[in-house]
Amino acid sequence: MGYYSTYYALGFPSFLVVVIALYLLFTDSGESFNVGRYLEETTLCIGFSVLGAGWGIFLTGSSILGGGVRTPRISTKNLISIIFCEVVAIYGVVHHGIVYSAKLQNVPEPLLYTRENYFTGFALFFGGLTVGVCNLFCGICVGVAGSTAALADASDPDLFVKVLVVEVFGSVLGLFGLIVGLLMIGNATEFTAGSPMAARALASPYVY
Repeated sequence: MGYYSTYYALGFPSFLVVVIALYLLFTDSGESFNVGRYLEETTLCIGFSVLGAGWGIFLTGSSILGGGVRTPRISTKNLISIIFCEVVAIYGVVHHGIVYSAKLQNVPEPLLYTRENYFTGFALFFGGLTVGVCNLFCGICVGVAGSTAALADASDPDLFVKVLVVEVFGSVLGLFGLIVGLLMIGNATEFTAGSPMAARALASPYVY
C-alpha cells in the first residue's frame, strides 16, 4: 500500500509532466513548454500558499468528516484546524497584495535593466518563493496535525488540547516565512527608469 501511495504522489505527476513535454516537443510546439515564461507570469507566492492551505484542509477535513460519523461532537471544535489552514493562504495574499504590488511601476523595457531594478526583481522573486514554500509546508504540517487532533479527540476528549498545542506551533511556521520574506524585500526599491546607456550595458544578451 505504501509503495502505490508513493508512486501516485511522486511518480505519476512526474510521468505526466514528461509526457506533456514530449508531446509538445514532437508536435513542433516546444516553445509552449516555457519554464521561464511560467515563472515570469505566475505568482508562486500565492500559488504555493493556496496549495498548502488546500492540502491542509483536505487532510484535516477528511478526518473531521470521517471521525464525525462515529463521534459527531468533534465536528464543531475541530473547525479551528480548518481556520489555521486558511490563514496560510492569507499570508501569501498579504505578501503579494500589499508588499509585492507596492514595488511595481510601469517602466519602459529599454530603461528597465539597472542594478537597482535587478536587485528589486531578484528580491521580489526569491522573497515570494520563500513565503510560498514556507506556507506550502506549513499547510501540510497543520493539516497532518489537525487530522491527528480530530482523530485523537474522537478517541479521547482530553487529548484535543494537547494536540492543538502542536498544531499552533506548526501554524507559526508560515508566519516565520512571511517575516523572512518581508526582510528579504525590505531593502528593495521601486522599479525606476535608468539611463539608456546604463540599461543597455546591463541588459542580458538574451533580451530581445
